[in-house]
Amino acid sequence: MKPFRILFFVLAAMLMVALVACGGGAPPAAQQAEQAAQQVEQAAGEAAQDVEKAADEAVAEVSEATSSTSEALGSEGAAVATEFYSQADYEAALRMRDLKPLNPDDPVWVQYLEENWVDTTQYKKDPPYTVCFSNAGVNNPWRVVGYTTMQAEVDLHPEIEKFIHVDAEGNDEKQISDIQDLVAGGNCDILIVSPNTTKALTPAVEEACKSLPVIVFDRGVQTDCPVAFVQPFGGFAGYNFGYEGAKFLVDNLPAKANVIALRILPGVDVLETRWAGARNLFAESDLNVVAVEFGDGNNDKVKTIVTDAIQKYGHIDGVWMDAGATAVAALEAFEDAGQPYPVINGEDQQDFLVKWQQEGLTAIAPTFPTFQWRTAVIAAMMTLKGERVNDPWALPQPAITQANLDQYVQPNMPPLFYAMCGCETMPDFPQRWGGTAP
Repeated sequence: MKPFRILFFVLAAMLMVALVACGGGAPPAAQQAEQAAQQVEQAAGEAAQDVEKAADEAVAEVSEATSSTSEALGSEGAAVATEFYSQADYEAALRMRDLKPLNPDDPVWVQYLEENWVDTTQYKKDPPYTVCFSNAGVNNPWRVVGYTTMQAEVDLHPEIEKFIHVDAEGNDEKQISDIQDLVAGGNCDILIVSPNTTKALTPAVEEACKSLPVIVFDRGVQTDCPVAFVQPFGGFAGYNFGYEGAKFLVDNLPAKANVIALRILPGVDVLETRWAGARNLFAESDLNVVAVEFGDGNNDKVKTIVTDAIQKYGHIDGVWMDAGATAVAALEAFEDAGQPYPVINGEDQQDFLVKWQQEGLTAIAPTFPTFQWRTAVIAAMMTLKGERVNDPWALPQPAITQANLDQYVQPNMPPLFYAMCGCETMPDFPQRWGGTAP
C-alpha cells in the first residue's frame, strides 16, 4: 500500500478543482473535473491493488510463521499441564533473571536474591538436635549428588546429634506415610521435606506443620505453612531453566532453523514449568520447532527420537532439553548420522560438560543446583537457633556458559556428577561423591 501516492493524487485533484473554481485560465471546468476524477479513480485502483497484495503477503508471512511452529507446539506432547502453570509465576521468573544476590560475598548456597525474612524465635531450642528428612527419592543421579552433599553438610554441624533419613522411593503414598510416621514418633526437632509431587504431598506437609517446624526444598507444596521454602529463584526455577535454554537457541540459530524439544515425561511440576518457560519463548520466535517428544530419560529412546527427526527433516539445527542426563545420547545421534552438532542445552552433569569442551559445542547448561541440598540443612539450623530465615529463600540459579565452562569440567568425577553442588571444599571431596583425586 502506498498512502503517499493516494494523498498526492487527491491533493492534485483538489488543486485542479480549486483552479477551475478560481477561473485560472484552465480548460473548461467540466473537463478538468472529469480528468481529476479519472486520476483519483486510477490512484484508488492502484492503492486497492497495493492493499490486496500487501494483505496477501502478510497472510502468507503469518501462515508461514504459524506452520513453522504451530504444528509441533500444538501437538499433544507440547501441551503444558494447566495445574502447574501460572502466568504470574512465569513473569516473576523473568523478573528475577535481572536480580543479583544481595549478599554476593557469601557462598552461593547461602546467597539470596530477595529479602523475605521471617521470625523463627518460636522454634528456638537448645542443641543437640534431631533432624528428620523425608526424601522423595534417591532415584536419579541428580538426587544422588544432592543427598550426598546434604549428608556432608550435616557432618559440618556438631549440634546435629541425629539425622534420620527416609527414602520414599519416588512414591507419593509412601512419602505421605513416612511423614506421618516421623511426626508420630515424636523424635524430630525439625522436618525437612523434598516432596515427590506437589499436590499429593501438600496435605501431609500441612498436617506436619501443626506439630513441628518444616523446611521444604527442591519441589514445592501448595501451602505456606512451612517455615521456609528453599529453591533457586524462590520457586520459579523451572520457568527460568526452560527459558534459559530456549533463549540460547533463539539467540544462536538463524530464522527457520529446525529445533526439536526433548522432554522427560508429563505431569511433573518442575518439568512442566521448564517446558512452559521454553514454549512461551519458542512461540514468539521464528524458529521451526518440528517436534516435541518424551524420551523418558532413556538414552536409547532419546537417541532414536533424534535419529528419526534427522531422517524426517533432513537436518536438525537445535536441541532443547528439559533435563540434561541424556544430552550426550542426543549428540551421538548426530555423530551416527554424519551431521554437524546442533546448538544445544544440556545440564551441569560431567559427561555433557566434557563433551562440550572436547568438541567445541555451541551450548549452554542451565542448572537446578544441587547446592540447595546444603541450604535446606542450613535453614533448619537457623530455625532451631531462632535466627531469621528467608521464606521463600530465593537462591541464585547460575548457568554454565562457554565463559565459565572450564571451571566446572572435572574429568576425575563420575559422568553423571552434577557440577553445581557447591561441595568441592567439603571434607572427603571428591571420593565421597564417587570421584578420584586429581
